[in-house]
Amino acid sequence: MNRANFLQNYQAMTAPLRSTLHEQIYARLKHQVTEGTLAPGQRVPSLRALASELGIARGTVEAAYDRLIGEGWLVARGPAGTFVAEGTLSAPAATASTVRKKHALKSAARARQPELLRLGLPALDAFPRKLWTRLVTRHARSAGSLDRPEPAGHLPLRSAIAAYLQRARGVACDANQVFIVPGYRAALSLAADVVLRAGDAAWMESPGFPPTAQVLARTGVRLVPVPVDADGVVVADGIRLAPRARLAVVTPSHQSPLGVSLAMNRRTALLAWASAADAWILEDDYDGEYRYTGHPLPALQSLDPHGRVLYAGTFSKVMFPGIRLAYLVVPPAQIDAFQKAAEQSPHGGCPELYQAVVAEFLSQGHLARHVKKMRALYARRRNQFVEALAPLERDGLFVERRPGGMHLVIRSTRAEADTAIAGRLQAAGFAVQALSTWCANGRGPQGLLAGFANVATPAQATRIAARMRRAMGAPSLSDQIP
Repeated sequence: MNRANFLQNYQAMTAPLRSTLHEQIYARLKHQVTEGTLAPGQRVPSLRALASELGIARGTVEAAYDRLIGEGWLVARGPAGTFVAEGTLSAPAATASTVRKKHALKSAARARQPELLRLGLPALDAFPRKLWTRLVTRHARSAGSLDRPEPAGHLPLRSAIAAYLQRARGVACDANQVFIVPGYRAALSLAADVVLRAGDAAWMESPGFPPTAQVLARTGVRLVPVPVDADGVVVADGIRLAPRARLAVVTPSHQSPLGVSLAMNRRTALLAWASAADAWILEDDYDGEYRYTGHPLPALQSLDPHGRVLYAGTFSKVMFPGIRLAYLVVPPAQIDAFQKAAEQSPHGGCPELYQAVVAEFLSQGHLARHVKKMRALYARRRNQFVEALAPLERDGLFVERRPGGMHLVIRSTRAEADTAIAGRLQAAGFAVQALSTWCANGRGPQGLLAGFANVATPAQATRIAARMRRAMGAPSLSDQIP
């Protein structure tokens, strides 16, 4: 039982003092038992603890407990404490409330399960849990893991990230340029605090990652959607629409969500524009490691001679989303400005424990080995899922093969809107998204976005494809598959 909640409820209940204190405690505890707030077998606060919390005599609490024990609501178990008696929730008055609470708990538990085809969810079944647990356990024994985190982040982690990015992504930086933040939104928010002012214009890709527009809109900037084609964001259109924009947010290695890569001539044009316009580029390299043909493309930051690129990355896609660790690499000339902004950031620092663990995970080469393993695993899972989705072509849906990423783009030539198709699939338990919802004003190419990282086997891929066709109202070739 949460004694703070009990105290709050108790104080509200006792505002009009119409009964003795022990009667009020008795009534409240009995109500919590009958309503299911206190479950059978749950320990209630000790006499001393509750008396101290409420600021009353221990004998007053003891009188209420004795009455509840005498009526069978509580049971005393000596030194172990006092507990809610088993079977107390069988009373008719408690049945409806208890059913509602159990149903709500089950619904919440189901909501926490990874949804089928969810975007951005890595293969949780392939994460090295034993190794991770061992590292967490070792670092949890350190007193430093309990300290207040530094605003810019744990220095060993910043050093490890700088070394990793130089090797894996060609990003030239040192530890002082790396700032640790709790996710991509925090990275973009930090960048906006430093380089943007209300009324500035900012380019964003269309279609593009929806949280980008959400974060930038809160800063009061003017959003400028810039089209994306087979060669990435159309830089010439951005210059035509807003030549004096202050920021461009792009995903050059693997465009989100179309999966295309920014062509070299456009990379050069984008960097030249930023230098001439005194503008900034935020490069979101959210899953640049996952390229299945040839080597991963170098980061845009590695081509930047003028220090105009802010490079953002995250561990959520390469490790697991619950880690809530990301980073922002800033040009050397901007270190002081970002340090001041980090100290005033409303997001606060990231837990020192996880930062220390990830630092060792990186420095010992575990992340590099994990990414290499995942690259091969995702290539295999992508291919088997693409093959399983081939029957969707007769329903007007065509899978695009892209060289990287963790999701598929499924184009639609059907007459109905992709939002309607996605709605039926979502109702059937699939976490697919409509491509048009990633476009400015919801107007753009029609299609579906589906993550494949957790489609583990060909048989599972076939079952999912069959269920998708049934959910869309199409006769399935594999209706016999459950």
